[in-house]
Amino acid sequence: MKPDWDKLIAAYKGHASTLIADVDCTAGGKSLCEQVGVRGYPTIKHGDPNDLQDYKGGRDFAALKKFAEGLGPQCGPANLDLCDEAKKKQIEEFQALGKDKREEMIKSKEAEITKLEADFKAFVDGLQKSYTEANEKKDKDVEAVKSAGLGLLKSVHAHAKKAKSEL
Repeated sequence: MKPDWDKLIAAYKGHASTLIADVDCTAGGKSLCEQVGVRGYPTIKHGDPNDLQDYKGGRDFAALKKFAEGLGPQCGPANLDLCDEAKKKQIEEFQALGKDKREEMIKSKEAEITKLEADFKAFVDGLQKSYTEANEKKDKDVEAVKSAGLGLLKSVHAHAKKAKSEL
């Protein structure tokens, strides 16, 4: 994917309204990656810099270029002309709340997401533990069946078949 991404960066270098860039989340860009919610690599984000969304499309140059061609200014407080009436109304409601209330709501919603992610992680950890326990039990039970004479039974059966066919 990296060569195709670099090719896309080159194709959009100097573009008036679309920035294609990359950030090394393991080095100097680590704090930015944490801020925008990068949890795995490679991750592609797009949209309003204050509300980046995860890209879920193809990872080859053709798919990336096609997606990038559709990028541009989006509905938001700086581009109300791009918003439908419902979004304009929601923006007006958020603006009317005031700075402190918006910050409180942002913290609350982010805490809600953090809890959902923690609950999901706990669920997955529980599944992993159940899987590990079931797999260990299965391996132990299979070994018990084999130890109880399965191999010898197969050997006797094969020997008897061979002896019968020789007659």
